[in-house]
Formats: sequence, C-alpha cells, structure tokens
Amino acid sequence: MRTSDFDYHLPPERIAQHPIEPRHNARLLVLNRQSGEMEHRHFYELPEYLNDRDVLVINQTRVIPARIYGIKPTGGKVEILLLRRESERVWEALIGGKKVGAGTVIQLVDGPRAVIEAVLDGARRLVRFEMEIEPYLEKKGQVPLPPYIHEKLENPERYQTVFARLPGSAAAPTAGLHFTPELIGRLEQKGVRFARITLHVGLDTFAPVNEEDPREHAIHSEWCELDEEAARLINSARAEGGRVVAVGTTSVRTLESAALNASAGQVVAPFSGRTRLFILPGYSFRAVDAMITNFHLPRSTLLMLVSAFAGRERILNAYQEAVRLEYRFYSFGDAMLIV
Repeated sequence: MRTSDFDYHLPPERIAQHPIEPRHNARLLVLNRQSGEMEHRHFYELPEYLNDRDVLVINQTRVIPARIYGIKPTGGKVEILLLRRESERVWEALIGGKKVGAGTVIQLVDGPRAVIEAVLDGARRLVRFEMEIEPYLEKKGQVPLPPYIHEKLENPERYQTVFARLPGSAAAPTAGLHFTPELIGRLEQKGVRFARITLHVGLDTFAPVNEEDPREHAIHSEWCELDEEAARLINSARAEGGRVVAVGTTSVRTLESAALNASAGQVVAPFSGRTRLFILPGYSFRAVDAMITNFHLPRSTLLMLVSAFAGRERILNAYQEAVRLEYRFYSFGDAMLIV
C-alpha cells in the first residue's frame, strides 16, 4: 500500500466554492460496494434507500468562529486560528505572523490579551488567554473555511449543519450539510431513527498524507462522544435487522471507536474521549453498515477511510465517474451514499 495509490486528478473547477440551495438539492452518487454499480440521484431522494429499522448516526458538533486577530508589542499583526481547547483558558492554535515565540504577548483586537505558552511543531502554538475566550469569539471571531474555498461565504450558518448543537469544531462535518428540516421530517415519518454523536473536527482532517507508506502517517486525535442513548438506539437497530448508517467520516470514526469496547451482542458501547483510530484498507468494520459522505481530497486519510469501506478501485472509479459527470467536490460539494 502506497499513499500514491490514493491519488486522482481533479480539475480545479470541480471544487465547489458555494453551497447549493436548498441543501438537499445536492446530487447523490449511490455506490453499491459489493457490485460496484452506481446510481445518480439527488440527496432529497435519500429516503428511498432507507427503511424503518435503520438508524442514521449524525454528528451534532458546531463549528466555532475560531479565527481571531491581534497585535504584538512591536505592532506586528498576528492571526490566531484556534484548533483545540486544552484547558479553561489554554488552546492549541495555528499562528500566522513573524517571530511569535514563547512568551510573546498578543493584544486581541477589541479584546483580552494572550500569551504564547509554548512553541509546538510548525505554526502551532499553545496560547493562554487572560480570560475564557468563548464570549469574545461570539463577538469577534470568524468561521474558518477550508483552504480550497476562496470565495466569501455570505451566510456563515451555511457552514453549519441544521443539527449542530455543541461548539468545538474547527471544520464542519460536511456530509451532514445536505440535511434540511424538511428531509429530516420525511425520514422520521418513514420510521428512520437518528442517533446523535459528537466529534469535534480538527483542521488536520484536511492535511495530506506525505509519507510514502500511509501506515507511517501520524493520525490526528479528535475528541468524540457516543452516549448511552445513542448506544441504545444503535444496538437496538442492529438487533432488529436494521442498518447503522454513518453520516460522514466523523460518525464512522466515532462509531468504530465506540465498537472497540462493545460487549458480546452489542455493536457499540458508550464512549467519551480522544480517538486516534486510523482506518485504512484492510480494516474490519464492526459498527458501520452504510455511509453517507462527501468527495474527499486526494491522498487524504478520509479518502483512505472510504476506500477501506468500499474498496480503493471502486471508490476511485466512482470518483472518476463523478468528475466526468461534473459533480461538485469537497466541503460544499455533492454527496455519496455507500451501501
């Protein structure tokens, strides 16, 4: 297995710069992972592929307005992109600016001060704020968009799912962006159940794998939680002959982490904590029966994950067909249903 095995050519014009309206009008490529057969539908037709015994597992994380700005004592400007809360007032962050070393004091624009506590790898720093920063973020923070989106998003709520509840992510769980209240209502009327999990997405999710052998890649850790109620819904769905349908790779990662401690006869057990689960081809899935996902970057851990689920050749063949048929790719792009 080589990282280059997960490369593909994507014309730049296929990268979606704006979300489609309404959300559920996105296109949906349905891939049968056993036969390789494909259907080309729209996301609002999703109920046709689910039944009243299935459970959809959705990630209720909310993207925080994590991009803020400040000034050093020298007058130099600093951009701070918060990645992960380490304690009450300490965050891991990406810092944009020159000579921002340990001990540097930063005055936030119209806000509190911060000090660099430690220099990590590259542009990463540990930053201590003089007070809890969340109230300031709500007033002055900007929602960070992925690096491949170059156009301004007029409505920041379009980079949130309609079921986003718990702030903590630096990026959206994008497979969930296609759901609307109307579509959720239709699914519930059909008897499909929803299990809510939480995984706070880090920006490392966009990082390419640079190692020649992907097994040597240091996977990022992310905090996730699957509570007792979600575990009960998921276990009962499987026991009744239904499928566990993961909405997005974040739900897949949480489900499979929660499956590691499941007892005999269970699919998952309640789980809360950091996961470093790295899913590559050859992985044996314990919890996920079907998956809704967007189209992912070449050489990314997410492309490797969906390849583990459906087979690398089938996934790359589906991607090639999606490019030919002018599907929209990445965060604001179209979706796949892998069954």
